[in-house]
Amino acid sequence: MGTIITLVIIVALILFVVGIYNKLVSLRNRFKNAYAQIDVQLNRRYDLIPNLVETAKGYMKHERETLEAVINARNMAVSANQAAADHPEDPNAIKNINQAEGQLTGALGRLFALSENYPDLKANQNMAQLMEELSTTENKIAFARQAYNDAVMQYNTYREQVPNNFIANPFGFQEAELFEVENEEAREAVKVSFD
Repeated sequence: MGTIITLVIIVALILFVVGIYNKLVSLRNRFKNAYAQIDVQLNRRYDLIPNLVETAKGYMKHERETLEAVINARNMAVSANQAAADHPEDPNAIKNINQAEGQLTGALGRLFALSENYPDLKANQNMAQLMEELSTTENKIAFARQAYNDAVMQYNTYREQVPNNFIANPFGFQEAELFEVENEEAREAVKVSFD
């Protein structure tokens, strides 16, 4: 009788551990999928930026440094995003994309501020269309980032709760990093209006 009770307790304990492990896997996969949605929107944004810079080049001949800064920031963000998309569970990859996106947003902000000095550029139909697409993409990025952060928060909370933390740590379930904007300048949405 004692052996049966011991066996039942062992089986129940194993099922309990397996249940927590499976829930951690499920929550981790949810935030990985949420990052994939950010990745789609960021890539759309990255694809728009070279067209935007090319359009602006024709009008902003004396602003070469600003245009190059935007392209360099875009390229750094593309690299950081690729690493984050490959490993969204890696906190360092998310920190790097946070930093790169902050730099890109700052560079775009400077480009848009300078573009105000070029009325012909503001009147360009292609530029207006690109700005509209970029604005729409920025909104989609914000929504995708919020969904990702919600999924990360749920995962981290579950991971840190007792007794889940006793299973999460030995099985390598690391704390996930939120996708936050690093600097104050980048916290503000990119202003893309030509009013």
